[in-house]
Amino acid sequence: MISLDDLRRIRDEALATIALREAGGNVQLVVGMGTCGIAAGAREVMQAVLDELEKRRLTEVLVSQTGCMGLCAQEPLVEVVDAEGRRVVYKKVDPSRVRQIIVEHVVNGRIIPEWTLNVTEGRQDG
Repeated sequence: MISLDDLRRIRDEALATIALREAGGNVQLVVGMGTCGIAAGAREVMQAVLDELEKRRLTEVLVSQTGCMGLCAQEPLVEVVDAEGRRVVYKKVDPSRVRQIIVEHVVNGRIIPEWTLNVTEGRQDG
């Protein structure tokens, strides 16, 4: 039987995970979760994203998902959008690549060119 303290702990863990996914920060991670992405391992990629952000206590990163990005042969896809609006799409991402993308790109601001599919420069104001 689960105690009241156990239920509170489970609730707090769930709220922390939700906060990671909804934090409004400078960086956004978008995981392609269309049928093709899920078949290629996008659920595991999404879980790795959430786990790594929680492990590193990166609460300022917004995590979201999208449907098919139209590049099924390159799935799972993860898009990183930085504070300047630059979009970098990483291809064939697996959980180990997620960890490296978060360390290199999200934390240190260094794109990993050999894994990128596309880089789109930031917003053009004016």
